[in-house]
Amino acid sequence: MQTTSIITCPNCGRQSAETMPTDACQFFYECKGCGALLKPKTGDCCVFCSYGDAPCPPFQEVRRRLVACCSAS
Repeated sequence: MQTTSIITCPNCGRQSAETMPTDACQFFYECKGCGALLKPKTGDCCVFCSYGDAPCPPFQEVRRRLVACCSAS
């Protein structure tokens, strides 16, 4: 499971490597460049799924279970 994601701010383009919580989704993130408060895009569970280069660990786990379930057939 990947626990680090690089968030890219849609306002200023600053990128920052951040550690993701492994047991929850993160709904807000304050950009260290421009101070913008990022929120998930519609349909995404958290800021990492919207602006990160890797989805959050809870989503990674759901995807892993789905692939394992479908592969078992």
